[in-house]
Amino acid sequence: MEKYYWDTQLEYLKRTRDLYYNDDYLEFLVNSVWKISKPVHIIDFGCGYGYLGLKLLPLLPKGSKYTGIDKGQQLINKAIEYFHSLPYESKFFVADTEEIEIEDKYDIAVCHAFLLHISEPQKMLQIMVNSIVNDGKIICFEPHWISGMSSYELGGYEQSQIVPLGILQKLFEESKTDGNIGAKVPKYLSELGVKNIECRVSDKVNFLYSDKNQQDKKKLFYSLKEDGVGGEIINKDYFIESLTNRGVTLKEAQEQFEAELLFSQVFNMDSSLIYAPSMKITFGDIKKC
Repeated sequence: MEKYYWDTQLEYLKRTRDLYYNDDYLEFLVNSVWKISKPVHIIDFGCGYGYLGLKLLPLLPKGSKYTGIDKGQQLINKAIEYFHSLPYESKFFVADTEEIEIEDKYDIAVCHAFLLHISEPQKMLQIMVNSIVNDGKIICFEPHWISGMSSYELGGYEQSQIVPLGILQKLFEESKTDGNIGAKVPKYLSELGVKNIECRVSDKVNFLYSDKNQQDKKKLFYSLKEDGVGGEIINKDYFIESLTNRGVTLKEAQEQFEAELLFSQVFNMDSSLIYAPSMKITFGDIKKC
């Protein structure tokens, strides 16, 4: 059986999640925006190691429950391990989320950086909607890659020198899966009949600077590198060929290579870098009556 890719990416997932949200902003959403005042049962599609549960359960009313579904057995095993000693009722199971049928018994359905990997996101959203009780809620934390890529500022360099957006935008739009889906979820939910739809943007801005506490600086730097910021290019010929095979001109591919090579060469732990991922958080109410 072919190994599930994300089952091999636990360390990457653990080291990069803190780049996307401030805890106080999540608390603000729970208390002031979603106004969750009574215990709820959450189902998390593509839960991984239970990241959203670990973040949200401490903020939710006492007695709230969490159910996680993921295709990765190793990720689910790790989630069970993490939640074993925590004071929350939780349940995890391995399943192909695109094929599963789920009873409509959950108060809130959530997903995080999940729909961008799904070939038919509207179908997946329908499955999520179907799992929610009347007057429940759906919440999707999804990226909009092109806005994230436009949110770099590296001291000493123009943004266009390190991240030329034109080529990236073209590649993102032609990808088999949709890294820009964060900006499309509101429309998709509207088409499914979800009510009171809103979309927020995470307020997290990562700032790496020379005077930052050494331990914090090291942690942030390696989290950024793990997430692909200033990543090294191993093979120039392969890089250029992979882009030209996707319809990019040779000139564009070479320019993209030079930009990414420059970024990888000049970005280091003593750099001054600001990066805002701009994760989109879309939510709405389920009305079935």
